[in-house]
Amino acid sequence: MAVAALGVLALAGAGCAPPGEQQRQRRAAPAAGRAEPAGFTLVATGDVLPHDSVIRQAREDGRRSGTGYDFRPMLAGVQPVVSAADVAICHMETVYGDEQGPFSGYPAFVSPPHVALALRETGYDSCSTASNHTLDAGSTGVRRTLDAMDAAGLRHTGSARSAAEGTRVNLLRAGPAKVAQLSYTYATNGIPLPEGRPWTVNLIDADRILADARAARKAGADVVAVSLHWGTEWQQEPDEQQLTLARRLTAATTGGRPDVDLILGTHNHVPQAYEKVNGTWVVYGMGDQLAGEMYNPEGAQDGRGNQSSIARFTFAPPARAGQRWRVTRAEFLPQLTDLRGPFRVLDLGRAVVMEPGRADLAEAREQIRRAALSRGAARDGLVMAG
Repeated sequence: MAVAALGVLALAGAGCAPPGEQQRQRRAAPAAGRAEPAGFTLVATGDVLPHDSVIRQAREDGRRSGTGYDFRPMLAGVQPVVSAADVAICHMETVYGDEQGPFSGYPAFVSPPHVALALRETGYDSCSTASNHTLDAGSTGVRRTLDAMDAAGLRHTGSARSAAEGTRVNLLRAGPAKVAQLSYTYATNGIPLPEGRPWTVNLIDADRILADARAARKAGADVVAVSLHWGTEWQQEPDEQQLTLARRLTAATTGGRPDVDLILGTHNHVPQAYEKVNGTWVVYGMGDQLAGEMYNPEGAQDGRGNQSSIARFTFAPPARAGQRWRVTRAEFLPQLTDLRGPFRVLDLGRAVVMEPGRADLAEAREQIRRAALSRGAARDGLVMAG
């Protein structure tokens, strides 16, 4: 997919490798005499939520690099993990403005479109775009967002510019497999869907999700991953909607094969548990990957809003065609938007070692670990990597 020559993406230069080249960079050649594994790794991360302070940081970093708004330095700490995966999925919670702005943070987010290229250069292949903020700038915001993602070579699902796009299956190549990513949100903050354009953003409906999952399977998906913007903000435990919907989706089968292979949750602002439900991995909430100062419902700044986990799953092919691809390794990596000094997303597995004097990093790492394992996922093999 060629990178379009848009002014907003002029900072791409030669740094944004074409998808095929990036795939070659990710999959290292096997050692001599050893066959390359036939499976693949999938990485997913939480909400990208550019508050005003994040936008200011991107502007400052852009002055240094001469590229306007530059989000790449903020994400550089997780680039090795993201780019090493066979397929990497992000969640873009906000919509984009025009190249020169104006931009805004909470409560009605309009983000610099430069973030799309930063996500692509970090190594992401596709973003979920269905969230409670998808309609903050109406259908125009949706169009600007998806146009910028297309120009950057970043795939997307969850919102659409046309009815045809709304029904298109987002199929991603992951090594030898095809992964379908679906995306839905619980609501849009009371903003109604544009009249006559119900496909602008996907709303959570169990029957619709399962129908889309079956359509994705018919389109050739070996693995169906469902991104869900759901749950209760600031609540560490999954709420009843999450638990009920997770059970419903993971119980559905067609021809003895599960319709959904993986559920990836966002929206809660805090890391939530991983759990195997009906034999399928569910990440209830990964937390905010990139956000500014976060304030809880009591009005206090709450560092949990800057904590998140990277989900990493290794899949192996079935013994026979038509059977399920199996998760052979389930991992999470703690990460944090560090607000001390220039805002940076840290891989806490590495950062704690690199900065032993930062007791706050070690504490955040432990809080994320407890949240991820809080529903007994260790018994099913979930491990903390890093």
